Amino acid sequence: MKRSLLLASAIFASMIGIAHATDAPAKSWQQGLSRTDLVKQDLGAADREVVQARVDFESGVTSPRHAHPGVEVAYVISGTFEYQLEGRAPVTLKAGESLFIPEGVAHVAKNVGSDKASELATYILKKGEPVLILKP
Repeated sequence: MKRSLLLASAIFASMIGIAHATDAPAKSWQQGLSRTDLVKQDLGAADREVVQARVDFESGVTSPRHAHPGVEVAYVISGTFEYQLEGRAPVTLKAGESLFIPEGVAHVAKNVGSDKASELATYILKKGEPVLILKP
């Protein structure tokens, strides 16, 4: 029983993206990340739609590892983010900078600043698919 609880705790901790700051308690993405959908519109293409959302991260919060069934363009509205895309070196972006994330590429985003950070995420997705797919 204890082994099962420890294993479950380890899996849960790895999925929530624990902050690594030594002077602040770790925050899970469920408590420190919020997404506000702004636009969802058919593109008139055979199987594509656009979804745009504002995503707000508390300081030190990391998104879960995930991918999208389409491309994402992340534009930093405020704060400083570190993005880690599978197979690439981490990149740090500040307000006014943007990043293209290809379809299906697993990634995480972390607020590495001391204040709340926000991004405008624009997704060109396959119709009927979820915006976000969690990855192990």
